[in-house]
Amino acid sequence: MSTPKTAVSTPHAPAPAHTFHQGVRKGPFVQVSGQGPVDPATNEYLHPGDVAAQTTRTLENVRAIVEAAGATFDDVVMLRVYLTKREDFPVMNEAYGAFVSAHTTNGVLPSRTTVFTGLPREEMLVEIDAFAITD
Repeated sequence: MSTPKTAVSTPHAPAPAHTFHQGVRKGPFVQVSGQGPVDPATNEYLHPGDVAAQTTRTLENVRAIVEAAGATFDDVVMLRVYLTKREDFPVMNEAYGAFVSAHTTNGVLPSRTTVFTGLPREEMLVEIDAFAITD
């Protein structure tokens, strides 16, 4: 018997702008759609030009969706970071490290891939998605 696929939705992360959900859960698996530095209350992009602040805001959105799926940040096994500029990597990495370390309580940090690419909005310096597995 197959486990149903369910949409994950929370007001604590930005509403999707296109034809996808904030996240999807199927059994113990949770996939969070790519998130950016958007205020969930206003849907405004925040912190223009500040990759550290954008990284933190983006990870807050990811965490909100993970939690809305009934998981915790400790359940996150993989994060994918998309950056527009290679020179932003050290600053992103510092903000990322601070956030992930603060929200991972079991001492096992998620795996990560970082990709340099163009993003859908000019003001976006970073986008992050996540994959979590719950018990």
